[in-house]
Amino acid sequence: MVIRYPNGKAYKPSQLSTPAVKKEKAKENTTFSNRGKTLEDDVNETNEFYLAAGLANIHKKPVPVQIVKVEYPKRSAAVIREAYFRTPSTTDYNGVWNGYYIDFEAKETESKTSFPLKNIHPHQITHMQSIVKQKGIAFFIVRFSSLERYFIAPFDMIEHAWKQMEQGGRKSIPLAAFEEHAEEVPLGYAPRLDYLKVLEKFTRNLKVRESYD
Repeated sequence: MVIRYPNGKAYKPSQLSTPAVKKEKAKENTTFSNRGKTLEDDVNETNEFYLAAGLANIHKKPVPVQIVKVEYPKRSAAVIREAYFRTPSTTDYNGVWNGYYIDFEAKETESKTSFPLKNIHPHQITHMQSIVKQKGIAFFIVRFSSLERYFIAPFDMIEHAWKQMEQGGRKSIPLAAFEEHAEEVPLGYAPRLDYLKVLEKFTRNLKVRESYD
């Protein structure tokens, strides 16, 4: 099946999502309890825990797809041969927690030293800027898969690096910057990735900034 973006360009799935690469990554993963899992798996399991516990209502956004070519090799089965994304995707997840609108993107990198900014699209930055303007909470969950380390990065950290790149600066964020300005979150059992604890800190900082406005 061919899926295309609104501009007609064919969508090519990331190599990270192919079964062969997932299998190889599973072999290399040194954390047995998380072997073979992706960041999306961890976030989805966490969101299910939050919902069941009544802590938050956060879900992965559906991606609208327009089907343009369907074949019927059998009367009882249809095969989609070509489809288009109706609109560019914004971010991966959104929802509500403790009276706050939550909007975030989940990204992975195999690099052991930095996070490439090419993994982020300009319209995602614009979207998050509008969320923050309306006093919502926007952030990134970044997984350094080779290191099995997870960071919750506030949007202003990513936005700062993005603006520096636009002005000719480096095209990636070093791991050291995440260690200094983001919050590292260890994997657990229930929930898998307890990012709400970090959001509590973000909201405290937000209230402090608002008190000075």
